[in-house]
Amino acid sequence: MGLNQKLFQGSEFLDIDIQVAISALQHIAYCPRQFALIHIERAWAENYFTAQGKVLHERVDGGAPEKRGNVRTERSVAVYSQSLGIHGQLDLLEIEGKTDKKYFPVEYKRGKSKAEDWDRIQLCAQALCLEEMRQIVIEEGALWYWSERKRERVTIDQNLRNLTLQAIAQAKDILSSGKTPAPTTKKSRCKACSLIDVCMPDVARKDRSADYIQQLFSAPDT
Repeated sequence: MGLNQKLFQGSEFLDIDIQVAISALQHIAYCPRQFALIHIERAWAENYFTAQGKVLHERVDGGAPEKRGNVRTERSVAVYSQSLGIHGQLDLLEIEGKTDKKYFPVEYKRGKSKAEDWDRIQLCAQALCLEEMRQIVIEEGALWYWSERKRERVTIDQNLRNLTLQAIAQAKDILSSGKTPAPTTKKSRCKACSLIDVCMPDVARKDRSADYIQQLFSAPDT
């Protein structure tokens, strides 16, 4: 039994037939409606921030493998977890040692370090994949922020693992239902979202048509 399978033993959790991209976990952690617009309705729009992020990842992913001392670096590393039903690509993987190897995933981000765990959840999902693929335990990874030119070390602790598993479960639930959730109540997140014109959060928040339709087809009180 793999590491992740032990983690979920005895719990109602994942439909492994529903596959989720690791990058999508950052979307759902940020806003479930954004996740659904992208991954169910196939809506996408570029803005200044997404364009910058695209350029950054093209630079990172295009780099060649390197070796410095006892550490080898690999770029654009494909990973997956069969037990979780997730897959994706690591921007950078540092491998220390030759026999007793230590794996250290690094995710590159355009902006600045955040108090919220959106980026850390994506990094943790990468670590979970590596753990299952290599039958190892990963205790740390890092986020590298372009705007700050800073590497933030991230501890892959149980709390972060739980948040990541919750994000995976929520993503699968939404994909299974095929329904786009209502806009987030945290309106500040909408301003930086490239999908604001597609989402129209203010309009959607005022829309009560679904409630009206439900009332029309509900059984009358007796």
